[in-house]
Amino acid sequence: MKFFSQIWYIIRVELSFFARYPRLVLATAVVALIPAMYAAIYLSSVWDPLAHTNALPVGVVNQDQGVEYRGTVFNIGKEVSQRLQASRRFGFQLIESEAAARHLVRTGELAFALIIPPGFSSNAIPGASVGAGKLVVYTSEGNNFESAAIARHFAETLGQDVNDSLNERRWALVLSNAAGSQRSVEALRNGVEQLRTGANELRAGTVQTANGARTLSNGAGRLNDGVGQLTRGVKELGAGLKTMDAKRPANADLNRLRNGAETLSAGHVEFGQGLAELQSGSQKIRDGVGAFQTEAKDSIFVPAKVTDNLDKLADSLGQLHTGIQSASGAQVKLADGAKAVSTGVNTLTSGVRTLGGGIRTMVSKLPEDSQLDELSKGAGEVANGVSSVAEATQKVNAGAQRLAAGIELLSSSLPKDIAKLDGSAQGLAVSVQPVMDVEAAVPNSGSGFAPNVLPAALWLGAGIAAFLIHVRVLPRHAQFFLPPAQVIGKIALPSAIVVLQAVLLAAMVRYLLHIPLVHSGAFVLTLVISGVTFLLIVFALTRAFGDAGKGLAMILLAVQMSSSGGIVPIELSGGWYKEISPWLPVTWSVRALKASMFDAYEGNWQHPLLMVSAATLAASVFASWIGKWRFVKPHEMRAAIDV
Repeated sequence: MKFFSQIWYIIRVELSFFARYPRLVLATAVVALIPAMYAAIYLSSVWDPLAHTNALPVGVVNQDQGVEYRGTVFNIGKEVSQRLQASRRFGFQLIESEAAARHLVRTGELAFALIIPPGFSSNAIPGASVGAGKLVVYTSEGNNFESAAIARHFAETLGQDVNDSLNERRWALVLSNAAGSQRSVEALRNGVEQLRTGANELRAGTVQTANGARTLSNGAGRLNDGVGQLTRGVKELGAGLKTMDAKRPANADLNRLRNGAETLSAGHVEFGQGLAELQSGSQKIRDGVGAFQTEAKDSIFVPAKVTDNLDKLADSLGQLHTGIQSASGAQVKLADGAKAVSTGVNTLTSGVRTLGGGIRTMVSKLPEDSQLDELSKGAGEVANGVSSVAEATQKVNAGAQRLAAGIELLSSSLPKDIAKLDGSAQGLAVSVQPVMDVEAAVPNSGSGFAPNVLPAALWLGAGIAAFLIHVRVLPRHAQFFLPPAQVIGKIALPSAIVVLQAVLLAAMVRYLLHIPLVHSGAFVLTLVISGVTFLLIVFALTRAFGDAGKGLAMILLAVQMSSSGGIVPIELSGGWYKEISPWLPVTWSVRALKASMFDAYEGNWQHPLLMVSAATLAASVFASWIGKWRFVKPHEMRAAIDV
């Protein structure tokens, strides 16, 4: 029991401090929260970097001019550029020139840049050799080692993606050619089928042609027999014509007939003349009777009966005259008819003579009826044979046309050459090879993380140096000094320790870790100024908030390490880390160290070191006028640590 009472006594004494000093409760709460806050700050900065990759600036320079391959125009560089922008994997930016992209990478405005050279498509598409198509990924390890690692991974992934895409296209071409070959085989099969059908029809037409030729030959034989019979019939016809010639009228009889017709015609002419004289005499009698009639009517001596008879006589004479006129007209017609008969008889006699000769000639050329029947039968057979030959010829022609069409289809279906992919098997499999072009190269991973670790070590060293003194305690005599003099005098000794820490840290980096330094003097100067700056910040926080300020300094260290891109590129942390990063001294200290160690950021260490120096000035002003001093007698001042 005595053991536990002793423990409880000590605990009660320690707890009494919380009652005597209420601020101790707040300090205890802050101390309790420091591990949680420290872990939360670190973890939140790397919680989900993949969700912020689109904020990482990456340049894309497409100089590819494309290529025409197998009748198709390809521009793989343009396709890669468009695919990357659509993926939104990183914050891709199109850059006009390669020089501009390289400059932006060296200055840290771009994490890395993809450079697609002018002949990329012409080298990658054929696949003549392994990695013929080069994709250049330009990065600066010195600027950010993690960004360079991301760039390497991006290059590997991009190369695989582009090769897979090209291989997919090549396989599509192979399958397309295979499909075309299948269609050609089907067309070839159809052509052969048509060729076979045409050949069958040609064979059938040939058979019909042979049969028709045979029939034509038979008909020709019968025609020959008929011609023989026709010759014999001509002989018999000659005998018949002799008989007809013996029975035809003699020429004397025909002459007498012609002479009679001529006499008849002459008689009608004389008869007409007689009728004309008769008509003339009748007219004279009529005129005489008319004159006598007139005198008789005027004479009283002529009885009335005589006058009446004279009238009747005059009428009779008129009728006689009319009849004679009619007879004269009829006689004229009769004379014309007689003349026509005479002419016809002459023609008839001549025609009979000619007809006799023509009949004799015609009959001599005609065969007998039976012979004509044989001749007609032979001609019919010849006609049938010719018809069969014509029909067979048409079929032969149709078959020949189909045969020609089938052969043409067969010819067109056969490919002129076998389409094959150019290049080698290895080149087609891996035709694209990303090439890393590293600026400000870093020897190894440890060297790459050194610029991020060294500021943390300096901050830790500054915090420990601050523990060597009572930050708020000054000799009583110093209460009348100027504030800057008070601050400078108070931190002079810790500053000397910090400078020593920086020098030892530089020696460790150079001679123990063997990290090559491009600008050794700038590197040492950066460590010294950064260490003094960090000491002033810790001093200012402690003077303003007491020992709690030292805890705040630890929290501030975590914030700065998370916001300086030490673990992952600051763009991947996102949120307020990216926003506050340019306002924190560690950010610029890291940048100055990278520039001095690896010649990163085009070796520009002056500007970031100037920003660190500005933080030094701000911390000095803050430490000079913010916070309270506790002035004691010089002999009452004690060491801050118990040794």
